[in-house]
Amino acid sequence: MTKQWHIARHIDEAASQEALSDAAELLRQGQTVAFPTETVYGLGADATNTDAVKQIFMAKGRPSDNPLIVHIADRQDLPKWTKPVEGPVEQLMEAFWPGPLTIIFPVRQGTISPLVTAGLSTVGIRIPDNTVARELIRLSGRPIAAPSANSSGKPSPTRAEHVLADLDGRIGGIVEAGSATVGLESTVVEWAQDALHILRPGGVTAEQLREALPGVTVIAPAGGEPSGDAAESIDMSPGIAADTSSSAAIAGEAPRAPGMKYAHYAPRGRMILVDGADPDAVASTIRRELRAAKSRGERTGVLTRTERSALYEEADVVVACGTLAAPHTIAQGLFAALRQFDQDEATFILAESCPEHGIGAAIMNRLRKAAGGNIIHSDEGH
Repeated sequence: MTKQWHIARHIDEAASQEALSDAAELLRQGQTVAFPTETVYGLGADATNTDAVKQIFMAKGRPSDNPLIVHIADRQDLPKWTKPVEGPVEQLMEAFWPGPLTIIFPVRQGTISPLVTAGLSTVGIRIPDNTVARELIRLSGRPIAAPSANSSGKPSPTRAEHVLADLDGRIGGIVEAGSATVGLESTVVEWAQDALHILRPGGVTAEQLREALPGVTVIAPAGGEPSGDAAESIDMSPGIAADTSSSAAIAGEAPRAPGMKYAHYAPRGRMILVDGADPDAVASTIRRELRAAKSRGERTGVLTRTERSALYEEADVVVACGTLAAPHTIAQGLFAALRQFDQDEATFILAESCPEHGIGAAIMNRLRKAAGGNIIHSDEGH
């Protein structure tokens, strides 16, 4: 049975400390504990203990060649696990830690379990901007490997109830402390070849990175991703653009960051992303596809924004996720919205795209993956 702790008040209070100490003891014993961060809920285990890390993969059904991010509580602990990195990494840590930024470091051999690194010579590390998470890590006295606390492939959990829906009875415990505030996983970056490479867009935007590092080349992944299995199999090593024509880019190697290789975030129903610069054309395309799906006997769903939800009354399920006036609200609600379609048993889902600047780049990254590369471009009349 999964043990549960609820942190309702300040972490310095006796009840909170007792709960977090209990959860930290489970981590020291080699068990798994889910806990909140500002991005999503993570499923934690002692990153130095291979047997403990195995339990993460078993609980999630996660492929073992998918590396895990390690969470620490204090920058002073970094030299225990990593080798020094040249370039502006110190500036990045100063600007964005604690926060939703994961930095790839050369791993100090013999410290972190090779299951965490997927056999690579590097490890992704961040300090979460969540006091409950940092206190749990501090009390455990361990670096904590923690992917999102969901079944592999499903939308990431932003609330404790999402974790329990997926993993109850399969993990040691869960620390519940409200909803995630960012709603999307961390941005993953690596310094290589005199440039900063964004391996996964997330809670820190490319624009914020460029502002923090004036004069430094920041290379973001291309907005459009190839569809199908090839897109999920590309190893975008630093300085090498994704190229489906290159067999070396597609086959075999472990990805350098989580979320680069396998399908993620998908609801059970088939999902199609509808893209286009003209909002009216997007709406027209969605309504056309809804009519066709209805004629096939589908239970239909539309993922849209608050200001556009009235456009799709013919859908069986309409989920309004945030507003374009405040794109961070779309990020906060995205994964919960995708889970809502499962709860409402939608079999065919159409999702509106959003502009790919700021946090929109990370939102579109997740939507493409959730749709499995199934995209209709409304401006092309498809």
